[in-house]
Amino acid sequence: MRKLVFALCSSVCMAQTNQYTKILLSKKIGKEVYSYSGGYGTVYDPKTKTRSIVDSLGNITFESKYSISHIFKNRFILTSEEPNYKTKSAVIDEKGNQLLSLNDQSFNTPWLSEKYIISSKQEKEAVYDYNGRQIIPYFDRIRFVAEDCFFVLKDKSWFLYDLEGKQVSSREFKEDYHFENDKALITNEDNQSEIIGKNGETLHKFSKKIYDLTSYPFLITRNRATGKYGLIDTEENILADEIYDDASPEYFGTKEYVYLRKKGKATVFNKKDKKLYPANFKYLTPLFNDLFSVYSDQLNKSGITSLQGDIIVPQEYDFIRSFRISGKDFIYLKKGKEEKFLDKDLKNILEENTQIIAFYPDQLIIKKQDSYYTFSVLDKSASVLKDIVFIKEQEPDFFNIFNVYSKPVVCRNNDNLYGIIDEKGNKIIPFIYDDIIVFENSENEIVVKKKDKYGVLNFQNEPLKDIIYDKYYWQKEVLKLDKDKKTDILYFTRFKNSGSRL
Repeated sequence: MRKLVFALCSSVCMAQTNQYTKILLSKKIGKEVYSYSGGYGTVYDPKTKTRSIVDSLGNITFESKYSISHIFKNRFILTSEEPNYKTKSAVIDEKGNQLLSLNDQSFNTPWLSEKYIISSKQEKEAVYDYNGRQIIPYFDRIRFVAEDCFFVLKDKSWFLYDLEGKQVSSREFKEDYHFENDKALITNEDNQSEIIGKNGETLHKFSKKIYDLTSYPFLITRNRATGKYGLIDTEENILADEIYDDASPEYFGTKEYVYLRKKGKATVFNKKDKKLYPANFKYLTPLFNDLFSVYSDQLNKSGITSLQGDIIVPQEYDFIRSFRISGKDFIYLKKGKEEKFLDKDLKNILEENTQIIAFYPDQLIIKKQDSYYTFSVLDKSASVLKDIVFIKEQEPDFFNIFNVYSKPVVCRNNDNLYGIIDEKGNKIIPFIYDDIIVFENSENEIVVKKKDKYGVLNFQNEPLKDIIYDKYYWQKEVLKLDKDKKTDILYFTRFKNSGSRL
């Protein structure tokens, strides 16, 4: 069985993951490291009931009877646990130096900011930087509403402040509005919808009620009386009457459209030509070049339509999705065992009886007859993957906004042993296992089997659990492993899939 190898590195070592460093540190110091990132981790000793900070080399830099929470790098929150149920907190560095003194306060770390922290004390809030300098004094409430501004509540009104703690406008606001792309949608003193900038200045004011500004400068409206949705521009020109049951912007991708629905059918607003395109479909997913995949509830099948509503591909496919490979757009279609990969001219670039196994940013992995290949979409060239007799496939529903491309693939070689290769065919997990189980989600953990025992690796080939377990169970965010009627657990980390760029 494979044993953990001690190979601790300094915090500048980027090849070793935080997950693996945490495990190595736990082995080295003989205590469980509960968290690790940015060169430091936190430790709890159940025997002495003390908490500690450990650096990347396994040195205990600070120890306390109080709770220690890691914020980022060498910044931590120290929290006392008093018998009278009152708590005191401080911001400390890795050596326990108090940058914000232990006091009757709690902390809010907005967006895990590495510059600012909000202190709450006696029902008041203030902003400090992580060196202990006060940026904004204590007021009723403070909210971090953009990367470079705060809303501060005082005398029952909200005011805008910048990162230097200066009030940028005398204007009073009813709420702590959130900014997106330097703009916020508010309801002003006259109960009108208004868009403001980060200095509180009026950018646009409207007679209609604005529902959403995600597609700015095109704005979704909602009729106050009927609750129906429409669309206008910033000059309040009507682009779509308020007759729709719902409306939604395109949140991801190229964001070229706004979708308005009425009686179960969508109308598409195209931002480029500022026109409406009624469709006979409820569900449309943009592909490229004003093409959409359309799904039928009744048929449980998908097809392709143009923006004008022309059926390009009938609704008879099990799966349709667009991919961008080597800087070019393609559409993948699957129907039973039939697969197509269409270029921008909607021509299939695959030979007959070719199966796509994995999609990567620069190329594909395909199967023809009984052999596997890497495949270039640019020159249609294929290079055989030697000694690979089987590749485990991923289900089509694996792909979503978080999993744009395939994970590295699990393969079996001529010796009937399993390993994992990346998009270029390079081995990233050696072919020494009887089986490998990859979870069809966005997990970075891999269960490996050898001689009827199980262990855990990650995609970086780091051993997370020795191969000593009799069974494993996948339960939401936790992987459970059983041995001798005892269960060990391992929490999943999320796998940010980017082809071979692990």
